[in-house]
Amino acid sequence: MNAEILSNVLPEGHRSAFDAIASEYDRIFTHSLLGTAQRTLVHEALRRHLREGQRVLDLNCGTGEDALYLASAGMSVVGCDISGRMINVAREKASCSAHGSKIEFRVCANEDLEALSEDGFFDAALSNFGGLNCVSDLAGVAHKLSHLLRPGGKVFLCVMGRYCAWEMIWYAVHGRWRKAFRRLSRQGTRANILGADFAVHYPSVNEMRRAFAPWFRLQSWRGIGVVLPPSWMESHLRAHPSFVELLTHIDRWFGGVPLFRGFADHILIQLVREER
Repeated sequence: MNAEILSNVLPEGHRSAFDAIASEYDRIFTHSLLGTAQRTLVHEALRRHLREGQRVLDLNCGTGEDALYLASAGMSVVGCDISGRMINVAREKASCSAHGSKIEFRVCANEDLEALSEDGFFDAALSNFGGLNCVSDLAGVAHKLSHLLRPGGKVFLCVMGRYCAWEMIWYAVHGRWRKAFRRLSRQGTRANILGADFAVHYPSVNEMRRAFAPWFRLQSWRGIGVVLPPSWMESHLRAHPSFVELLTHIDRWFGGVPLFRGFADHILIQLVREER
């Protein structure tokens, strides 16, 4: 889920807002040039650590794009999302896929993971593209998730970063100072949609690490979208797919460099479930 969508469309905890964009989400982000490029980088990271036959929990799964990818790699997947309409889109896509039988979709918010307690243990979990930026109690989610993961299980959390260089520079150059530095606020970004006031949070890597301890241990993290622009810049680059491909190649390297990785649009954090 990209920053522009979240901070302008999706109120925290409001199913109706997620439902409202379900039919358009793939067009806006999933199938966009930049959205596809960022998702490719996440999938490459997953491929290095997950393997065929594992059971994966896909949190805030949206329209099921990641679940379909994991299933195509031979994994069984349970995908959860707060939005019933997002889940309907995901189920429709899965029904048209040769790998759809490996996926089960549930309407379940990140805050309600105890509802999955009778489903057995998972080998890994994924939360992609900012779903956890909509959660105010990360430690609460971490605690519930800890009961669902096997000891040694991998967790991959792709959250919107606090210091997005593209966003800060672009909006500052255009004199939109409040928007340029909106992610820096400890209280999150305030928005009002149809009378609903909500916050989108931008936790640092250290804040994520502390929230998920003592149940999970931080193993590594990298930037997704250091050189590659955020998806809200799609209109500026849509006609230049070769240039976006070049930026994606560069991002593969810059995303892992300590000096640069913290200035990414998204941060991909890898944790491991501690022994019980």
